[in-house]
Amino acid sequence: MNLVLGALPYFGIAFILALVLTPIAKRIGFALGIYAQENQRTVHHGKIVRFGGLAIYIAFIVTMAILVDADQTINGILLGGLVIFIGGVLDDLFDLKPIIKLLFICVAALIPITYGGIELGVINFFDITIDIEPISFFVSFIWIVGVANAINLIDGLDGLAGGISAIVLCVIGLIGFFMGRRDLCVIALILVGAIGGFLPYNFHPASIFMGDCGALFLGYMIACLGLLGFKTTTFITLGFPIVILFVPLADTCLAIIRRKLKGQKVSQADKSHLHHVLMYKIGLSHKNTVIVLYVVTILFGLDAILTYFHEGIGLIFLIILCLIAWVFIELTGMINPKFHPIIGLLRRTIHHPKKSNSAFFEANKIDHRE
Repeated sequence: MNLVLGALPYFGIAFILALVLTPIAKRIGFALGIYAQENQRTVHHGKIVRFGGLAIYIAFIVTMAILVDADQTINGILLGGLVIFIGGVLDDLFDLKPIIKLLFICVAALIPITYGGIELGVINFFDITIDIEPISFFVSFIWIVGVANAINLIDGLDGLAGGISAIVLCVIGLIGFFMGRRDLCVIALILVGAIGGFLPYNFHPASIFMGDCGALFLGYMIACLGLLGFKTTTFITLGFPIVILFVPLADTCLAIIRRKLKGQKVSQADKSHLHHVLMYKIGLSHKNTVIVLYVVTILFGLDAILTYFHEGIGLIFLIILCLIAWVFIELTGMINPKFHPIIGLLRRTIHHPKKSNSAFFEANKIDHRE
């Protein structure tokens, strides 16, 4: 009971602020004409403001200012968060060129590393410690930029990016509690509260979207908390946040591979993201697609928690989840319709057990012209 009462102000103040501020952000968005554009890959219709990230950001910053005595590390994270939020606002307003938006993300990523000192130094794999000091700056930088973009990429359905971010932050905060990391718990709670106050307006059918200013900021904060909190665990150092962030990271990696194989630019949007596949290939409704992705995120989050207490069982559960995910990717052709090595192997083992490996790989060769 004391624990709940102690956590309530951090969550509650941010929640109430976001709940009150979101309609205000909506009015500001209408006044400025900040609408989500309709195109061949969007699933919404009509003029919907994409400025809800303003409410999330202000609710978070105000609550932090009231309740948290920030040190240099946290100040570094917050300063980088301001930069990426401003970049997101400008993109929502003016549709920045991808290179300009990436520049804001890169500058934001540099600040917590250089000023806040959250640079990764070692990678712990069970009882093995690997010193990555020579490349730690690069790894930390790529991690922040990658996660920020990953959350932004999955912001394609009502409540999807916000809900997944909230689940991820709950898991990070819970693991932080088990580790005795009060800073992780507090920041995660405040962010979850801010998202929680925004989500009632963002669930399907949404009356407002968070926009790039919200999605990039949340992705950035999740990445920073991952670097801040899990350096000393006995599991793979970035293993926890990678497992927890399986849905956005996997979707981002698949998009990059898919577009490269088709000869497209990595920044070129398509309609083959995970949420698109569930809606258009599997036939799920908008709301059910979001719920399914919530459940998948929860399962990977539970695996991260399980791994914290028992690494062996957690690793087995993770392998099972990844195999299921990989079979789904092959069945739905998310990389390429002809790319199905595991399913092809199973079929050939059943029907042609003596067929050579060379014939198998030839049969599963990807046609780059597709």
